[in-house]
Amino acid sequence: MTEVYEAVTIHEGLAFGEAPRWHDGRLWFSDFYRHGVFSIAPDGSGERREVTVEAQPSGLGWLPDGSLLVVSMTDHKVLRCEGESTSEYADISEYCGFWANDMVVSASGVAYVGNFGFDLDVTLRDVGVEGMLASPPPATHLVVLAPGGSVAQVIDGMEFPNGSVITDDGRTLIVAETMPFRLTAFDIATDGTLSGQATFADVEAPDGFAVDQAGNLYVAAYPAGQGAIVVLTSAAKALGSIPLGQQPTNCGFGGADGKTLYVTARTALYRVAVPIPGF
Repeated sequence: MTEVYEAVTIHEGLAFGEAPRWHDGRLWFSDFYRHGVFSIAPDGSGERREVTVEAQPSGLGWLPDGSLLVVSMTDHKVLRCEGESTSEYADISEYCGFWANDMVVSASGVAYVGNFGFDLDVTLRDVGVEGMLASPPPATHLVVLAPGGSVAQVIDGMEFPNGSVITDDGRTLIVAETMPFRLTAFDIATDGTLSGQATFADVEAPDGFAVDQAGNLYVAAYPAGQGAIVVLTSAAKALGSIPLGQQPTNCGFGGADGKTLYVTARTALYRVAVPIPGF
């Protein structure tokens, strides 16, 4: 039997929310079309702009030295932010079929960055959802950045690599490939490079996701046009769901005890009490 968790709206007025990350007692997130990285208090109050990214921000992560990495989407870059100073950390233009997108950063400072691979909005306009799903999207790359920003590895043949997580033991990277409706797992070597690519689970239209300390996955998905967080066990078995009133884009754990799941959607942020903390 699966469980249904309740999502509570805590913050509205987003233009397109993404990449919720808990940091220093606040929830940080990107908003594509307000061109900024913002943070809020745990209850959703006190929004403040932390970084302006004119080329649209997406994935977020922190390096071991405390500086923030932000994916800059439309110019295919990763930026490094230290206080009010922002600089180019990496340019991944040659590996992007279209906009750069989500990212996860390991405890050692290795970053894993995906991209759309094709112009999603134009494709939807020209052929619609059914037409888009009728044929595989153009393959693109997942880029592995070594600490310092150099390209350590490029994984070919990915289909819309989107949100990604690193498991608690640091040994596995799981990536949502949105268009083929699957989560794909890789083994992580000590230097952060990847091998052993394999399908982890089939999930309809996965976007971003998070993992708890028991290995359960909370996946932002859009099955049959109904927005929900799909909860899977570490063995990819259905565990529960969190229905939402709109399309979720990503989720991440936070709060003092790690038992709050924060969810970004197109126009709002949600909070969900869960039984097992994340990290």
